[in-house]
Amino acid sequence: MNTQPDFIIVGGGTAGSIISRRLIDAGKTVHLLEAGRADVNPAIHDISRLGELWLSQDDWGYFTTPQKDAFGRKLHWPRGKVLGGSHSLNASIYVRGNHADFDRWEAAGNPGWGWKDVQPVYEKIENYLGEASALRGTGGLLDVTTDYPKAPIQVSGLAAAVEAGVPLNPDYNGDSQEGGNFEQLNMRGGERQSTYRAYLHPLIGHKNLTVTTGAWVHRVIIEDGRAVGVEYEKDGDIHVLHGGEVVLCSGALDSPRVLLQSGIGPKKDLEALGIDVVKDLPGVGENLHDHLLVPVIYATTKKDVGPPPPGVPITQVHWFTTSRPGLPVPDTQPIIFSVPMVNADTMPNPPATGFTIMGGLVTPKSRGTFKLSAKDPHALTLQDPHILENPDDMTSLIFSVKEARRVGTQPALAEEWGAVEVYPGPDVVTDAQLEDYIRHNAITYHHQVGTAKMGVDELAVVSPTLHVYGIEGLRVADASVMPSVPTGNTNAPSMVIGEKAAAFILAGK
Repeated sequence: MNTQPDFIIVGGGTAGSIISRRLIDAGKTVHLLEAGRADVNPAIHDISRLGELWLSQDDWGYFTTPQKDAFGRKLHWPRGKVLGGSHSLNASIYVRGNHADFDRWEAAGNPGWGWKDVQPVYEKIENYLGEASALRGTGGLLDVTTDYPKAPIQVSGLAAAVEAGVPLNPDYNGDSQEGGNFEQLNMRGGERQSTYRAYLHPLIGHKNLTVTTGAWVHRVIIEDGRAVGVEYEKDGDIHVLHGGEVVLCSGALDSPRVLLQSGIGPKKDLEALGIDVVKDLPGVGENLHDHLLVPVIYATTKKDVGPPPPGVPITQVHWFTTSRPGLPVPDTQPIIFSVPMVNADTMPNPPATGFTIMGGLVTPKSRGTFKLSAKDPHALTLQDPHILENPDDMTSLIFSVKEARRVGTQPALAEEWGAVEVYPGPDVVTDAQLEDYIRHNAITYHHQVGTAKMGVDELAVVSPTLHVYGIEGLRVADASVMPSVPTGNTNAPSMVIGEKAAAFILAGK
């Protein structure tokens, strides 16, 4: 009797959960391998406890290499090591992205990925609980809502943004993205609703689904140019699992790691590490990029913000702004946190009570690399995004920090709460001073993409139907395949990738 699964899914995060669900619904057998554990940490489900998850057991705890344009700092990149993946760790913000983002993907040689193609996929995903709209879906498995308890500081923050000239946008996931409002979140019953919870958790125990947690995949097993299974480590032992097709859904850092350890990647790099070259694909690990945030920290002198109450999201307000004429999409996305998000190394005197308005860059031009440091799978990987290397990225961030500072001085915050800027502080005035502050304090927006991009050029790793070039029976479906990062949080676009991957598979494409 053949007990091999039809499909091996590597990674139980956003895309992996969706693909698994759709394949099981179609009668296929799936074995899902997740390196982390089940989502048993209470801080995952209480969205007010977001900060507890970073550098916890459920976070891979990745760091970048020293960033030459950020004074040699190593940035922490939280990534989910748990069922639900990074959707179990992030702020659960649902942003479709700008229509032009997907048209750009299509124009780069990816037919079927334009806005006209992905909008119906979004509608399929969504159970949108906002005002009825022909552009939004209401029958999907994933709740998208603004119906959560509003923190008073967030209500005032949105009012201040409007006072500062930010237009109020009733639905930034609708016709137009520019402007601000309360964030649309994936929540149900007062708790985070990760894609794993929405799609796959209801099927735990299904006869066609096997989930193995604590299973860290080292490599794909390839015979005669075809993926036939994977090798993984669990509890210190090495196991081999064979199956019909392998789909890597491990994210922008771990999908390229598995490819490289499997001998798929730049020939010169693999040979230098002593890894047998199975397929020379120079684009594996290239094109790494990320969104950036820069904190503007305020103390409140009239009222105490207080710690976030249980079940109350720690961030609730954001907006999209185009900093200068001629840009095809908004380049900045500021976001408000109900706590001072201080950098302990550069901000020695955090306020006892306060909040943060983050300047945000969402159209980075800087590009970096992901590489292995050794053949040993346990060796640290080298993720070098080259942040702030392109001067346009600094231009956008300076604008965004200035806008955040302007919002903080509006009556809704300055008069009602007695908001006083602590960092950068009144001594930071000129653009040169702001640039210095940004290089010392820029952090990740948790949106790494691009390391196994889809396309048709010499650095493309997967086809527009997400097949790894030159290897049969192997696909990649996660944020690593994005040719360029969308304008906004990357979780919802990763859902589209999962849905489209499942559709490609079931259609035999």
